[in-house]
Amino acid sequence: MRLDDLDPSDNVRDLGSGGGGGGGIPILGMLLPFLFRGKLGCGSLVLVAIVGAFLLFSGGLGSLTGGGGGGQRTGGSETAGKAGAQVCNTADRLLSCRVLESTEQVWEKVFAANGQRYQAPTLSFYQGGVQSGCGAASATAGPFYCPADNNLYLDTTFFDELSNRFGAKGDAAQAYVIAHEVGHHIQNLTGAAQQVSQIQRSGDQRAGNAASVRLELQADCYAGVWAKQSGRLEPGDIEEGLTAANAIGDDTLQKQSGGAVVPDSFTHGSSAERVRWLKRGLDSGDPAQCDTFSGAV
Repeated sequence: MRLDDLDPSDNVRDLGSGGGGGGGIPILGMLLPFLFRGKLGCGSLVLVAIVGAFLLFSGGLGSLTGGGGGGQRTGGSETAGKAGAQVCNTADRLLSCRVLESTEQVWEKVFAANGQRYQAPTLSFYQGGVQSGCGAASATAGPFYCPADNNLYLDTTFFDELSNRFGAKGDAAQAYVIAHEVGHHIQNLTGAAQQVSQIQRSGDQRAGNAASVRLELQADCYAGVWAKQSGRLEPGDIEEGLTAANAIGDDTLQKQSGGAVVPDSFTHGSSAERVRWLKRGLDSGDPAQCDTFSGAV
């Protein structure tokens, strides 16, 4: 992607190792054994990483790190505890900060066209573990969005997993990760996330799973809208993004875990669905085309 001419966003911070703002609900723990049948190796990272934000909306999912405890502490990097573009001090961080800046430019324009003001999220880098406004998480949770504090949380070692284990290489694949999480922020602003949360709290697991799928596919579509409107795509970038989307479909991940494919258990969409909705956003560049809640997905 053509990002070198972009200044990194200032809307970033470095929480160091295990840092962050406390409170909230412990997250992520209970769903992982269900999806991966106890096989919680590094391969589980990618599923929760790109689509983990939805899990935060449902609440009460148990703790991946044994609870929400632990005091705030920082460390592990030169910029721990600092904020602003100065924390974009590695290649992966710099790319992430530039992608965030580009998403701010695109979504500010989209919201302004509708007479609204875009409130951008903060990108919080961490290492190893973090205490977010939604509870505690370790790096095995991967990137996620927390609606309680409007933060995207990212341990950039995830990008190695994305490339090496799942074959989703390149800066466009990494940008897709950031743009998808920003898509969840858009859903928090529009109210779509809250509507899905209500469905999940109803206790109907099948309906909750189906609503989750629609939420995740819409975030994929929003990522495509950003990529199209940013004007920063180069040859091969679309293929990189679609490869990443294909690699994290529920059916693909269930097969890789050694279990059977169970469509009723899907919470993020099949590989084909994820590719289709990302491509829809890429082709149209129109967020109005991302209505995954009407009709079939």
